[in-house]
Amino acid sequence: MNRTRRIGAIDIGTVTVRLLIADVTANSIEPVVRSTDITHLGEGLTQTGRLSDAAMARVAGVVGRYADQISTAGVDACTAIATSASRDATNGEDFLGLLAAEGIEPQIIDGDREARLAFLGATHGLTGRGLLVVDLGGGSTELVVGDVVECDGRREESIAAARSIDVGSKRVTEIILHGDPPTPSELDAARTWIADEIRPYFDALRQPPTAMFAVAGTATTLSAIKLGMAVYDPDRIHGSRLTRRDLAELLSMLAVLPLDERKHVVGLDPGRAPVIVAGALELETVLALAGLDSATTSEHDILHGILVDTWRRLEDEASQAD
Repeated sequence: MNRTRRIGAIDIGTVTVRLLIADVTANSIEPVVRSTDITHLGEGLTQTGRLSDAAMARVAGVVGRYADQISTAGVDACTAIATSASRDATNGEDFLGLLAAEGIEPQIIDGDREARLAFLGATHGLTGRGLLVVDLGGGSTELVVGDVVECDGRREESIAAARSIDVGSKRVTEIILHGDPPTPSELDAARTWIADEIRPYFDALRQPPTAMFAVAGTATTLSAIKLGMAVYDPDRIHGSRLTRRDLAELLSMLAVLPLDERKHVVGLDPGRAPVIVAGALELETVLALAGLDSATTSEHDILHGILVDTWRRLEDEASQAD
């Protein structure tokens, strides 16, 4: 069977909450509704170990709106996930109860599953071997290397190494980058810490990756800044490239700006301005450790992975029922 199903996917991250409703088949994802809201769920988490009441309320308000959109769209199924901030917080279960009252019941997923969903989404429509998918989040970074091949008309994903590392733009900012703008010593300390945390992943790989795909808000934002994109255009972002030189130049420009000035950079959502310097440091570091000269920015990310995974589950259930 290869029926079209309308599926909703919600990703509740440390910095953003996102919704994608799409019509999904085995080979295609046709978006119907998209929404991205910067909520900073993880604000203060590194200091307190808890999600703040204010942050949880911001997310609940957004999720309530998403629940209405899902109901109106008439989906066959909806899968919602919560990632780094929710799994790190001591009151994560309380947060889930708050969201359930809004009509959405997310799953708090572990880092391994987060990484695999990111790979599934980023490689949708691609084939190749040694593909590295990097999902730079606010609380964690997911790194996945794997192969995608066509076999008897079916796509098969094979993951060689997947890891979620507790290095994210929000976490790095709150732990190290305290200056406004960050001081050179803070930038050096952040770069060293990021490299020390991420290098073991690459040291353990049997073979170096052949290509890198960067997903999520840090990568798409940096691409938008590079392109001078006053109005965000996902079609221009998807497939664009960020070279090592691009990242060095972007970092040099962003890191010397005070926050109030950084908020006015063309292509940068003001809500992401507080964490973009840390995000750029992470992406620059990962690209160097991967031994590659450039990364491809992808609009296909964990939301697409959720859609594909949910579609496959529904098809399996239908086959068993028949």
